[in-house]
Amino acid sequence: MTPAARVQAAIELLDAIIEAAKGEGAPADRLIADYFRQRRYAGSKDRRAVRELVYSAIRACGEVPASGRAAMLALAGQDDALIDLFDGSPHGPAEARDGEDAAEAGVAPKWLVERLGAAGITGEELASLMGRAPLDIRVNSLKADRTNIELLEQGEPLAAPQGLRFESGVQVEQWAAYRDGLIEVQDHGSQLVCIAAGAIPGETVIDLCAGAGGKSLAMAARMENRGQLIACDVDKRRLGNLPPRAERAGAGVIETMLLNPKSELEMLRDSGVTGDLVLVDAPCSGTGTWRRKPEAKWRLTPQRLARFSETQDYLLDIAAQVTKPGGRIAFVTCSLLDEEGKDRIDAFLSRHDGWQALAIDLPVGRAYGNGWRLTPSHDGTDGFFVAMLGSAC
Repeated sequence: MTPAARVQAAIELLDAIIEAAKGEGAPADRLIADYFRQRRYAGSKDRRAVRELVYSAIRACGEVPASGRAAMLALAGQDDALIDLFDGSPHGPAEARDGEDAAEAGVAPKWLVERLGAAGITGEELASLMGRAPLDIRVNSLKADRTNIELLEQGEPLAAPQGLRFESGVQVEQWAAYRDGLIEVQDHGSQLVCIAAGAIPGETVIDLCAGAGGKSLAMAARMENRGQLIACDVDKRRLGNLPPRAERAGAGVIETMLLNPKSELEMLRDSGVTGDLVLVDAPCSGTGTWRRKPEAKWRLTPQRLARFSETQDYLLDIAAQVTKPGGRIAFVTCSLLDEEGKDRIDAFLSRHDGWQALAIDLPVGRAYGNGWRLTPSHDGTDGFFVAMLGSAC
């Protein structure tokens, strides 16, 4: 592909990503994969170059662009060499017209910038949400230890005791250590919130929204494979990924439980399971993960944010009813919006007598409201809010 053809391919992909964002369609990475699956002539260098153009354009635009061409023109406004590729050449984009509108530059849609600002995410904190994330792994302490594990590359030790950091793009999934369950890909912030949850060997732990089980695996390691960890979810496909991961990791303490939406509490009660610790890793807007999925900023609306908040309240109320007397709830969202963090904890405490917020002390991050916050700018992690809640005995 010529450089101009790469720009045109990026424009076509951006058109598809913009439409998908408006209609809650497929994520950008899947659209990119599908695009090149149908264009086998594109080599690996072409695919990398187009992908870089696409994500750079997404990061450059605040509001949802009118078109992929408008988004690419916004990026070209920051790169003189790029505008020269709008030359009308075969397979390239048409020449840029005088006065042609480019998309508005910015970090996110204005309403989201305002909501983030109200939560203290401004300036460098805001800009860092459009940065690029590194690759973090967790050494699985059920099988290995960070101090003596042999890997193909030497990672940077992190504050989390089994965390290592590599440059983005390192293919750790191809390493024998990954295949054999010695390491897992997990953001440093995700590792830290699992530490904050404080799972103890011998306890019964319920992971209420386990998904594919990344945090379940981390907690099982901290439990030293002693006790019981019930990994629950309503998504059969995602939860189905956990058993083979758990077997590979040697995490025999994990059991899975598929729940029916809106019948979660009834099914948990019927099972007779109650937890010393209940993790609510709640569905959320993902504002803290924009470094990895920058197009997510275009998918969120005030109405969808309100639905996330309602779901988080719903899950917290379930957790309160399946926690043993004297037990704890760990509430986690990968969001930096107050509506999905401190406001949810304040609302929970106003609804539930006998519960209190518990202190958190991590080596990275800061106290925020009745919880703890991690941000890309301050901590070099994805953005997280975590709070610990304790019930009366």
